[in-house]
Amino acid sequence: MEENRLSFGKISNEVTENNEEKNNKSFEIDEIKEIGRTKINNKKGNIHCLTIIGQIEGHIILPPQNKTTKYEHVIPQLIAIEENEEIDGLMLILNTVGGDVEAGLAISEMIASMSKPTVSLVLGGGHSIGVPLAVSTDFSFIAPSATMTIHPIRLNGMIIGVPQAYEYFDKMQERVVQFVTKNSRITKENFKKLMLKTGELANDVGTVLFGEEAVKSGLIDDLGGLSESMNKLYQFIDQKKSHQIEETESQANNQTNNLQ
Repeated sequence: MEENRLSFGKISNEVTENNEEKNNKSFEIDEIKEIGRTKINNKKGNIHCLTIIGQIEGHIILPPQNKTTKYEHVIPQLIAIEENEEIDGLMLILNTVGGDVEAGLAISEMIASMSKPTVSLVLGGGHSIGVPLAVSTDFSFIAPSATMTIHPIRLNGMIIGVPQAYEYFDKMQERVVQFVTKNSRITKENFKKLMLKTGELANDVGTVLFGEEAVKSGLIDDLGGLSESMNKLYQFIDQKKSHQIEETESQANNQTNNLQ
């Protein structure tokens, strides 16, 4: 009877573990489907992958047929990534047409201020407000076939045609210019020149940059794909771990010297 109880207990534990594993896998799949995020755990480091796709949704809810990235989903994720000791770095994957300027800038500022290593990869497109998002990380990559559209800020709907409205647009645009030039190698003059270029876009002023052109302009750090961006992130993680070990050893040596 005792042996039967033990074997029954063992089977029950195995069933519970299997159910928990299935639930965890189901939760991970739901996370990928609903908010486009996943975690990668291996001996090199634990990476959190976050995707910015479609249109960035801000204060106004977009139609249900639009593929969107909601900023109220992304911001809590970034806080959780920063505070989670098990996560070593952030991989940001971009394929976006742009969207809400303030929402995009808010996400960009949060990524730029993170203490953990961050790397971005532009696939397909990183247009409009996707440009600040792409340059917000420690290092940025763009696929050779990807494009980035740089243009002035636009507003849909009714605008009151007064000097104050135009002044507000100018200030908003300056916020974008300052952020991009601060977090990349492109100069303010060159970025504004690309932004206000005529003859390239049919219904607007601006410039479309292909992958290699984006790197040459200094907007993006390097040309590459998934393997290059992952290797760079692991490199940053390794450097940070080495620096932390050195700091710990230095503090221990200082404490020993003080005691002596």
